[in-house]
Amino acid sequence: MERVKAIQRNASAAAEADSYRPELIADDEPRYLRRQKPVEIRRKKFSGRGWPFYRRVLVLSFVSVAGMTAAVYGTRFLLYSPSMLLLKPDQIELNGNRIVSREAVLQQFVRDRSRSVLRVPLDARRSQLEQIPWVESASVQRILPNRLRIELTERTPVAFARNGNELALIDAHGVILDRPRGEDLHFPIVTGVSEDLPREQREKRMQTYEEFMKDVDLVRGGSSDRVSEIDLSNPKDLRVVMTGLASANDSQAVTIHFGSSEFTGKYKMLVDNFSQWQANAGRVQSIDLQYSRQVVVNPDTTATRAK
Repeated sequence: MERVKAIQRNASAAAEADSYRPELIADDEPRYLRRQKPVEIRRKKFSGRGWPFYRRVLVLSFVSVAGMTAAVYGTRFLLYSPSMLLLKPDQIELNGNRIVSREAVLQQFVRDRSRSVLRVPLDARRSQLEQIPWVESASVQRILPNRLRIELTERTPVAFARNGNELALIDAHGVILDRPRGEDLHFPIVTGVSEDLPREQREKRMQTYEEFMKDVDLVRGGSSDRVSEIDLSNPKDLRVVMTGLASANDSQAVTIHFGSSEFTGKYKMLVDNFSQWQANAGRVQSIDLQYSRQVVVNPDTTATRAK
């Protein structure tokens, strides 16, 4: 009997020990009952940007609005204020004109009267001024608050251009100019550059004229003053009428054919040999120097008949 009771006590103790095993208790305990460490949640105000940022935005917005407002009112003042208007002719300053009249210049600004100087189209007015025949170039500047300054460069005539029975002036670019009143001008007469010829061809022929005049002065100073007429109608043969070939006081007019190039060498040959040619041929009417190895001297037959 005692043995049976001992066996029962051992069985009961073993069962009790099994019921309190730690691993069994851990398995049976629900996981959601475990205490977790709380997570701290921080909420950012104003989407992560603080008050200094929004203050800068506000200040910049205010400055932008104020600037735009000032620009609008400032523009209206500059464009429409009476103190900016071009009202009188004496508000236009003109420099550099000698032949071109002030009235011809002011005529180009008639449409700008009672208009702010800031609204005057400077490039358009400059182009209009350069359409005046005697104006080679022009500049137009604004002088605030209400003035304009105009600088003109007038064309420089280099010869008289024969157009039928009339004589006009012509510059080195082939621009034909009206003869100004009261001007005492002394130039050779050129032919073959009439208004019927395109401007580009007139300019090219006048370049030949300029080249010749410089070359003869290189050979003998003042020789260009002895040129009385130049025919530019044939680009391959520059025909020149000159005086004073025998001496400075010689008024005899001689026609010389210089061809189209080498004017310096040909003129030097003319200067060095003219007295001899005249002694052999008598009074000389024309000399042909077109060919480098041949000189043709034509005597003046009219003078022979007169004798």
